[in-house]
Amino acid sequence: MNNQTTNNQAILRALVALAIGSFGIGTSEFVIMGLLPDIASDLNVTIPEAGILVSAYALSVAFGSPFLAIATARLDRRKAMLALAAVFILGNVLCALSPDYGLLMVARIVTALCHGAFFGIGAVVAAAIVPPEKKGQAIAMMFAGLTLANVLGVPFGTALGETLNWRETFWCVAVIGIIAIIALAAWLPRAIPVAPMQLSREARALARPKILLCMAISVLASASLFSVFTYIAPILENVAGMPQHQVTLVLFLFGIGVTCGNFLGGRLGDWKLIPTILATLALLIPLLCLFRYTSAEPLPAAATIFIWGVLAFALVPPLQMRIVNDAYDAPNLASTINQGAFNFGNAIGAWIGGTLLTQGLAYEQLPWISAILAFVAAVLTLILHRMDKGTLAAGVSCAEPVALRL
Repeated sequence: MNNQTTNNQAILRALVALAIGSFGIGTSEFVIMGLLPDIASDLNVTIPEAGILVSAYALSVAFGSPFLAIATARLDRRKAMLALAAVFILGNVLCALSPDYGLLMVARIVTALCHGAFFGIGAVVAAAIVPPEKKGQAIAMMFAGLTLANVLGVPFGTALGETLNWRETFWCVAVIGIIAIIALAAWLPRAIPVAPMQLSREARALARPKILLCMAISVLASASLFSVFTYIAPILENVAGMPQHQVTLVLFLFGIGVTCGNFLGGRLGDWKLIPTILATLALLIPLLCLFRYTSAEPLPAAATIFIWGVLAFALVPPLQMRIVNDAYDAPNLASTINQGAFNFGNAIGAWIGGTLLTQGLAYEQLPWISAILAFVAAVLTLILHRMDKGTLAAGVSCAEPVALRL
């Protein structure tokens, strides 16, 4: 076995370890939505009160994760990832043990704190251990754990909670966390070619206009998705007339689309980064407009939702890769905050959709709102593209230093 083969296998194992961690985090984030009725009943709260656990998680990722990233600033990236995995395990154990609503809320916030930092620093690590031309695919492989969580982890966790108890689901997620921390300890390289965070340098990187613009695009892309997806079950039931078991199948189909889109976005992002984002948004906007009409029939709705999943998550690896590239000299905090931007978009999108429904907007009209948000994201992407051209015309290179191999 030659050195190149050994090197490739080491890289693959490291990416698999990161994917296992992201699978656990994704399962923990989304599985609670299917467990809300059981949690509400067990803790003697209303379902809307239990639903605040979802919003609190998203907002904690958005605003709390950067502080945990700062707390791990002095650690090398391998130790930082292990510390974040330990926080994840602790948070899920606390969820399983929580005797009341207040402590469960605290436990969810603890779990959320490691979410953005894990994905943010993990994206930097994934990009650092592969050749420059494979950064997008490496980031996509790490995020594959998150997408597979929607296909496998969430349905299994929901079924486990309904069969036994919602607490058993969180014990199971904690076990996934233990598997992840073992894999990270065994397979992450001892010397990752990423320097520990220097807060002053990282803070200065956040002020760059291109980074701020890219984060705004991340917020809008997520808001576009969640302004409709948050209410996808009532749309399918009330507009398309689907029974509940068919809704579950459509959501499974969406999860498959998400997984395909994640890998497609990573591969295309390695080829042409900004054109990939622009082309994806250009396809997404008319698709969302079409969903206004296809949502009335089960089969067209299911087909549209599958394609929507592909396009929506094809945006994630390129956007994360763009942040890592633009903040090449200080990527850790910027990458983590971009994860917060995605989750802030989740919360904003759900709020926009809910507010408009409260004001009397019909479910079938929500895709128009999603399309408008995607259009604004496309406009900002065009501005970013023009800024890139202006930088190149001025004779300044946009490229980051070549990443080191293992």
